[in-house]
Amino acid sequence: MHEFALAQAVVAEVEKIVEKGYRVEKLRIYLGELQSVDREVFEQYVSMMLREVQENVDVEYVDEEAEFSCRVCGYKWSLSELELDEDEREAIHFLPEAVYSYVKCPRCSSRDYAIERGRGVRISIEYSE
Repeated sequence: MHEFALAQAVVAEVEKIVEKGYRVEKLRIYLGELQSVDREVFEQYVSMMLREVQENVDVEYVDEEAEFSCRVCGYKWSLSELELDEDEREAIHFLPEAVYSYVKCPRCSSRDYAIERGRGVRISIEYSE
């Protein structure tokens, strides 16, 4: 279950800050649409693991929509504009870079595009002494 591994990685970053003697005030977790994280399961893991590192951390979860930009024609679009079947979505869930196999620019049909947002999980941490 990749939610467990993702939660471990997030909490490990918090732990590094706490070990340096800082108090984590706010943890903002951005969940990229391409990662297809089961948010409920992920939140439970983060909550459970975080309690072992530091109590009373304000955690905010932010869903980040996948956005793309074509390097050929400059068109920008989101994943929600596309019609992908369940098998394609599942393949992208396990390997976000698989999106290049299933998606092309809606305007020029190029597969030369950048994933601008919504890939993976990233965090922002606010802390004090």
